[in-house]
Amino acid sequence: MPENMKNEILRPIPANAIHICVDMQQMFMPPGPWAVDWLPETLPKVIQLVERQPARTVFTRFIPARRPGDGTGQWRDYYLRWADMTLERAGADIIELAPELRRFVPPARQFDKFVYSPWFGGRLQRALAQDAVDTVIVSGGEADMCVLATLLGAIDFGYRTVLAQDAICSTSNEAYDAIVSLFSKRYSHHVEVAPVEVILELWR
Repeated sequence: MPENMKNEILRPIPANAIHICVDMQQMFMPPGPWAVDWLPETLPKVIQLVERQPARTVFTRFIPARRPGDGTGQWRDYYLRWADMTLERAGADIIELAPELRRFVPPARQFDKFVYSPWFGGRLQRALAQDAVDTVIVSGGEADMCVLATLLGAIDFGYRTVLAQDAICSTSNEAYDAIVSLFSKRYSHHVEVAPVEVILELWR
């Protein structure tokens, strides 16, 4: 965490808040090709958030293409490059949540997506609107990819957005520091950044 960074979260988090846990899946566990080395270290903090209110948790899952070359535009090239991470080659088990998180579903919900953003297609937004959600807490990985897309979408939809700074993971210290700094400073009017301990204290 960059020095002199202040947490701006002061108000209580309402009971109708939703915790969006981004892509804490088997495919990102070490030692695979898409391994996020920090994921096992981050997992205990994520579990603390989920345990507070499992029924108020949404797990997103990134679903790769079925076979190499599937997809349109740049995604087709992407899955030619990462052919070994397609479902046909890697197996469907890679999309499952980390084993420590599976026990929370249900009551936690899963939303599958085929791109970085969980908002694409509108299904998640409709579900949150139906539940009259106005606040989202974001954890998971990777900080500079799917977490970033989740945060930007939440901003666009006008949610009060809380980033759990010690419950997100990345493949590099530089990327993590950049994301935390970006949302603590540049997006400080849209995103509140705080550690899990503070979030749990304010989310009753």
